Amino acid sequence: MTMSNDVATATKPSHAETHSAPTPGATGRLINIDNGGTLTDICVIDGAKVYRTKTLTTPYDLSTCFFEGLKKASRVIYGKDDLQALLLSTEYIRYSTTQGTNALVERKGPRLGLILGDGISREAVFASPEAASLSRDLIGSRVEVLPAGLAEDVVVRAVNALASAGANRLVVACGGPDHGKHEAALKRLLLRKFPPHLLGALPILYSHEVIDDHDDARRTWTALLNAFLHPAMERFLYGAEHKLREHKTRHPLLIFRNDGQSARVAKTIAIKTYSSGPRGGAEGARALAEHYGFKQLLSMDVGGTTTDIGVVDNGVVRAHRRGVIEGVPTSFALCDVVSVGVGGSSIIKVNSGKIVVGPESVGSAPGPACFGFGGQLATITDAFVLGGLLDPASFFSGEMTLDAARARAAIQSAVSEPLGLSDEAAVQAMEVAWVAKIANSLKHYASIGSGTTMAAFGGGGPLVVCKVAEAAGVSQVIIPSLAAVFSAFGLGFSDVGHTYEAPLASTDDGALAACRADLTERARRGMYAEFAELDDCRVTMTLLVANGDEETAYAIDGRSLPNDLPKDARLSLRIEVVKPVTQPMLSGRFGGATHAAISHAKRRCLLDGAWQDLPLYRAEEQTSGASAEGPAVLEEAFYTCRIEAGWCFEFNAAGDILLRRLAS
Repeated sequence: MTMSNDVATATKPSHAETHSAPTPGATGRLINIDNGGTLTDICVIDGAKVYRTKTLTTPYDLSTCFFEGLKKASRVIYGKDDLQALLLSTEYIRYSTTQGTNALVERKGPRLGLILGDGISREAVFASPEAASLSRDLIGSRVEVLPAGLAEDVVVRAVNALASAGANRLVVACGGPDHGKHEAALKRLLLRKFPPHLLGALPILYSHEVIDDHDDARRTWTALLNAFLHPAMERFLYGAEHKLREHKTRHPLLIFRNDGQSARVAKTIAIKTYSSGPRGGAEGARALAEHYGFKQLLSMDVGGTTTDIGVVDNGVVRAHRRGVIEGVPTSFALCDVVSVGVGGSSIIKVNSGKIVVGPESVGSAPGPACFGFGGQLATITDAFVLGGLLDPASFFSGEMTLDAARARAAIQSAVSEPLGLSDEAAVQAMEVAWVAKIANSLKHYASIGSGTTMAAFGGGGPLVVCKVAEAAGVSQVIIPSLAAVFSAFGLGFSDVGHTYEAPLASTDDGALAACRADLTERARRGMYAEFAELDDCRVTMTLLVANGDEETAYAIDGRSLPNDLPKDARLSLRIEVVKPVTQPMLSGRFGGATHAAISHAKRRCLLDGAWQDLPLYRAEEQTSGASAEGPAVLEEAFYTCRIEAGWCFEFNAAGDILLRRLAS
């Protein structure tokens, strides 16, 4: 198997343009990088041109694929390897990663230990079935509940017990109105007894230092999830930023977050990187929905390890004011994107006579068996190679040769022999199981109706999207021109922003003024670190009113409280500060005159249990209005799509593709 170092293409100039946001001076290129479990996508926006490339993710050292992707982009832009020139001409580099998402899906992270202090109980933290389930995977039995008071010997024994049980990272949480004060006292004690400068010292995270949320269980889980995601993110991101400084980049690396904004590495916490790549796809979907007027756009981003599902309703990305991760509420606002453990590299096996898809993934190392990197486990990529949909000679723009013999061997071992099926029947069964898992997840996530359009992107999104759409009850699909790197492209629809929150000491205007002054000063310092003055930023103030289990948000001026607040409500003030930066915008429309799409070849594919010679349409050869009906195969540099019988496709001037199910 061979793989060139120069897999990169430029889109048609008509696809996207850039416009300057209110802040002047953003005149250089924009680089967006989306790091997935199997492939890392790079999208360079340069005026009206958009360049794209992919490289295999290097899980042993993410900085390797990060810089290899940048080098590839420089080669396609300049015709030679000139990373320095690319970086010096770039205004911003935005980066997102699914590493945190994948780590949580696959439960690969540090062994957490939890210390519960005054005012909080084990029952409160693990009350919900989702919290109890997640705790079994992340914490297990490594929980110590301290009695009232601050007995040093008791605290020391608790830490030692957790360390002996295998914990390599601790979270400390207390409860009640004085939780911050109690946690600070524990911190002083533990700093004396376990100085952090000693070799082998356990990292300890105190919940109120992540966010000062009055909800004890929510705040505790926010700290636990942040502690789980932190180590791997920290090692890579600071390393990448350090290397970028060596190249004298114009601005620091920006980390794209799940809340839809970006920030410097030093101003970003790990939990906000959870599903940040999928949020990039959601932002791109929002732009698509706005541009084409889709009332409901259901997004399906199929990567190597996960399928990320989101929805845009009436122009708004579905999100939670208090984000939910695997069913557990957290303190931060997070996009409501569901990451399902099924992708192009998901391991497919037989368990108790049934085909099981994921959630484990072979990633890029060793990768699917057909990659030839030593992988021996079956994946859907192997199935589509064996079934003819993926051409070993043209995959990855012809720069990555696939090994059909290795794919066959993996499928025979994992599926054919255990189920007593022919190889063709095994391929068909694998496809059915793979499609069903994605379609069922789509139906579980969203209410699908006649007005629903689905956006299919990611390297695996278009593959058999018609089958997925049929199973999910969707009759119209859009494949963006930049489908293979669409989440990376979507990062471009973000500004630099931060959110600050704190509870009010009392329910009067004096407490509001004090809290507003404190948060405003924090925001001023935070944006100064982002090279922005607060006066040049958009500032939004929101009053959060918690009454029992309900929380209501009020937009306020920060100077006076509403008159009709519930008597016993708990109040918090949230300030969002945003520095606008350059963003792309879309072009192209559907609905004009159509003509027959161009096809110069056929591809022999296994379709519904039979081999058929299907017309092959190269996306790069089609012009605006090009249209055809299935069955057919549609292929471009970085993705392949099988158009089923009863479906048609249409290209527009931007290279976006609309698939429609024909009336029966």
